[in-house]
Amino acid sequence: GPARRPPCLPTVLRCVAGLMPKLTPQWESHNPGPDPRAGDDCGPYAAWAIADALGFQSLGVSMERLPPGSRSSLRHHHSDEDEVVYVIAGTLVLVEEAETTLVPGDIAGWKAGQGTAHCLENRSDTDAVILVAGTRGSADTVTYPDHDLVKHRSTDGTETLTRLDGTPLDRDG
Repeated sequence: GPARRPPCLPTVLRCVAGLMPKLTPQWESHNPGPDPRAGDDCGPYAAWAIADALGFQSLGVSMERLPPGSRSSLRHHHSDEDEVVYVIAGTLVLVEEAETTLVPGDIAGWKAGQGTAHCLENRSDTDAVILVAGTRGSADTVTYPDHDLVKHRSTDGTETLTRLDGTPLDRDG
């Protein structure tokens, strides 16, 4: 016979339609300039904190718009947070140990503790838009191997910075 929809699909759609408000994008523009510790400038970007708008606590979800020449972040990896990105528009270069071109519909993800440092760069001449999701752990260590920098966030929210060898670093570099 004909293929049937999974029985849970209509229920899921009703729940979402009945309980979740439609969100209107709330883009916030950022142009932080050079990082005082690393010296690099990732360029301007705009972000919409979707998870915050929905009141999520353990899942982070945002949309980011990267203009030409901008980067998503310094190349980094997390000890305790999974990350995934979905390309909605534009072309980006995924920078890991090698480089991979990502186009609309492509997905890339990194498992917590895996140690694959990554960032996305917009080397094109048009804006790129990505959906970013990840776990929001109460503690995490973010390593920036290209900049000899490690950010440690404890369960109480306190952040400390060290060099890769563990030498303490003050917040201003």
